[in-house]
Amino acid sequence: MGRSRSSSMSHGFPAVGVCLAALLLSNALLYLYLESLYQTDEQLLFSHVGCGPRHFKMVTMKNCTPWLPCSQIHAEVRKLKLIGQGAVKKVYLSEWRGQKVALSQLASLDYREDFLHGLSMLQALQGPQVVQLVGFCLEDHTQVTEHHPLGPLLNLDAVLAQEQHQQHNKWQMRLMLAIDYVSILHYLHNSPAGRRVMCDSSSLEKTLSQFLLTSNFHLVVNDLDALPEVDPSRGLLVKCGHRELTGDFIAPEQLWPFKTNGKPFSDHLMPQYDERTDIWKIPDVTWFLMGRVPGGDVVHFHLFQIHEECKKEDPKLRPSALDVLKVYKSVYSSMVRDNAGLRDML
Repeated sequence: MGRSRSSSMSHGFPAVGVCLAALLLSNALLYLYLESLYQTDEQLLFSHVGCGPRHFKMVTMKNCTPWLPCSQIHAEVRKLKLIGQGAVKKVYLSEWRGQKVALSQLASLDYREDFLHGLSMLQALQGPQVVQLVGFCLEDHTQVTEHHPLGPLLNLDAVLAQEQHQQHNKWQMRLMLAIDYVSILHYLHNSPAGRRVMCDSSSLEKTLSQFLLTSNFHLVVNDLDALPEVDPSRGLLVKCGHRELTGDFIAPEQLWPFKTNGKPFSDHLMPQYDERTDIWKIPDVTWFLMGRVPGGDVVHFHLFQIHEECKKEDPKLRPSALDVLKVYKSVYSSMVRDNAGLRDML
């Protein structure tokens, strides 16, 4: 009897070991697949990079095409329905030669300068992390960009709740979106048009509305109407608007410093600041992006230190977007390597 039990146990352990090894291998292969899929999606998303200046190419197009001028926009772009409206622009889902595009028109002449600034930034910053410009017409203050049907990043949770997208609602995909977000900040802070600050970010909701979620779950920055340049070496700093900003989301240096003295806000006396206001906001945006998924708490644990540094009161002590990006990528790689997801499945 004892010999029989001993014999069965000695045969059982190798079997369990083999099964566990197979599960680990299959989990590792899954993450390798996810990483390769991410790279493939990157190549697909960035297919227009090979186009020359002032040209575009959407995913389903074979060739690069020059930006559409007024004549083509008027003749070939057909409005379908209004899909968004802000102070500066009205946005219409439209169609051009069978391609869905977004046509934006100036909503009020009071914001003409903002519209023109946004258009100039779109032209200057075309690249993988910026929504693709399809054409524009200065005569009637119109611009046409690539349409992304999943909409603004603000809709992320609603999108991932849909049955066809639920398989993406994992920490891996959510952390990749956070990596995209910080990559965009790094690009804007080191752009061909100088060091740019995202001034349309006075709240989490406002910040999230500046980004679009692509069909293959990447991010592109879409709204560039408030993107002033800073260059401390030339004494070039900014103030995001001319009104008092309040709330915990904005950086401390964006708050009126004389409020405790009872002094009313004065735009003239308000100190200026630089791009490190964007760094302060990274932890809040990433907290939203990670949502409530298994493994998300582990991500937050690994990002705790860099997020603490992002929240330094003194902006000079905050890391650069590149510093944050390196940590994010390192955390993603280490969690994949350590099979953190396996613990969630067991």
